[in-house]
Amino acid sequence: MNLKPLTVAFALLCPALCPAVYPTLAQAQDAPRQTVTPAFRGVIPNIPGKSLAAVIVDYPPGAKSTSHRHAPSAFIYAHVISGAVRSQVDDQPVKVYRAGEGWSENPGAHHRVSENASETEPAKLLAVFVVDSSDAPLTIPDAR
Repeated sequence: MNLKPLTVAFALLCPALCPAVYPTLAQAQDAPRQTVTPAFRGVIPNIPGKSLAAVIVDYPPGAKSTSHRHAPSAFIYAHVISGAVRSQVDDQPVKVYRAGEGWSENPGAHHRVSENASETEPAKLLAVFVVDSSDAPLTIPDAR
């Protein structure tokens, strides 16, 4: 039996069919990512060794962050500026936070889910860190 025609047909059709057959695989490979923009970082004058840092996290529609932890000393307050953000910290339930809402993360917390809750609208949050001045980086992605 000559398998060459079948091999050629499979090679030509697979790229077209794979997203239809395995949509989650295609979405995972093409999922948009968040962008993180530093807003400020400064020493807290009345707390020796501590700094205050803030970043703006922009999530395009459907964007997801990889699970991560933050600098070991970091206490974080996250505030949703616009849109809706789905979040899970440690073993807490997954929750959607809307503009004006927020949550905190204790030092050592595991941020398991952080993503735009919408596939059609962008979302934006402000993350404020109280951290040891020598602690860097602020975010450490989980090993894959």
